Amino acid sequence: MNTALIIAGTLLLVLLGYGIYNFRKFKNMEDVAPSERIRILSDKSFQHQIKKGVSLVDFWASWCVPCKMMSPVLNDVAEELDGSANVCKLNVEQYPNISSRYHIKGIPTMVLFRDGIEVNRFAGIKSKEFLIKQINLLI
Repeated sequence: MNTALIIAGTLLLVLLGYGIYNFRKFKNMEDVAPSERIRILSDKSFQHQIKKGVSLVDFWASWCVPCKMMSPVLNDVAEELDGSANVCKLNVEQYPNISSRYHIKGIPTMVLFRDGIEVNRFAGIKSKEFLIKQINLLI
């Protein structure tokens, strides 16, 4: 019985240590600069940018590790779409009124708009292929 408890405790400590290591690693992860094809939105430009055509808006924050992980994916999506749809980013810390208006509860959340109307939303980390497939359904 004692041996089983020692083994279980050791495994628990190893898993905890591994989790802490990964958390620190991702927390200190460098930001990836947005592609020139990604539009950075504000409260003044939001409605204007999404009102025409298809737009994917990434609601994010600078402290959010999954948001940092999505940055290179969104850069790739914007480059591959080559202007056939808009890829945009909105910082929820800077513009909480917009994120509140669209009921953003967790980040990253990506909302897909067509002509200013929300069509779909995706929470969490998504692949480039998934996002492009969803966007192409609307183009």
